[in-house]
Amino acid sequence: MQLMRVGEPGQERPVVRDEDGSLRDLRPLTPDIDGNFLASGGIAEIRRALSRLPVDTEAGALRVGPPVARPQAVLCIGQNYAAHAAESGSAPPEAPIIFFKHPNTVVGPYDDVLLPPGAEQLDWEVELAVVIGKQARYLETAEQAAGCVAGYVVSHDVSERRYQLHDSGGQWSKGKSCETFNPLGPWLVPAEDLPGRPRSLRLTSHVNGEPRQDSSTADMIFGVHELVRHLSHYLVLEPGDIINTGTPQGVALSGRFPYLRAGDVVELEIERLGRQRQVVRDKE
Repeated sequence: MQLMRVGEPGQERPVVRDEDGSLRDLRPLTPDIDGNFLASGGIAEIRRALSRLPVDTEAGALRVGPPVARPQAVLCIGQNYAAHAAESGSAPPEAPIIFFKHPNTVVGPYDDVLLPPGAEQLDWEVELAVVIGKQARYLETAEQAAGCVAGYVVSHDVSERRYQLHDSGGQWSKGKSCETFNPLGPWLVPAEDLPGRPRSLRLTSHVNGEPRQDSSTADMIFGVHELVRHLSHYLVLEPGDIINTGTPQGVALSGRFPYLRAGDVVELEIERLGRQRQVVRDKE
């Protein structure tokens, strides 16, 4: 089952892709896929009603938006793959490194990525994103954390490295929060549809058709449930919040590849979670 939102920005409507590939209208159940819907057992409600939902014959021709509406927070984990930490010149962290992206960075998986004025070090980062479905507060076990995860989605943590590392003032969010810097989607896969899989999903990225990243979530230093448990001791995670869990090696920061320029095409994919494609263009 794949949950999606389609339509122009700010006018998206919720749909679900059935096993036969058809897109079914979710509006008989909810006006949108958001934190309130997830927290109220929305995914289970979709399963019960799936065969009775009407097919949306127009949805396939519409823009694909981010699969979760208006997240309150986008939390990010830095250097969560040992090889990526090494290419960044750092030792693997002993505890999760946390930074934030502004929630309005979230756009659709095929929307353009806008190059900020004067930016010269725009970088790509394919990431597994966790969508929170239940409030997480001072969790003690991985099992408790698992119960707070609604599902998983492909995330692109776009970064401007000069903003991040040289203009930062000591933290990273300046280089992470420009508009369009978090394409999300194309769909949300419920956690129960990926039992045991968050630690064995292949992630890849390509720039202009040339391979860049190719790794597996098995190389994550801190796993999904440990991240949720850990974060819950420092902040309260709310339904609809997004956690970007880190990126593997193969980014421009490594020095092995050029940074992105206007006209470049970035493609990202995670096994079972779909594929993104963005064109980089100058901000108008």
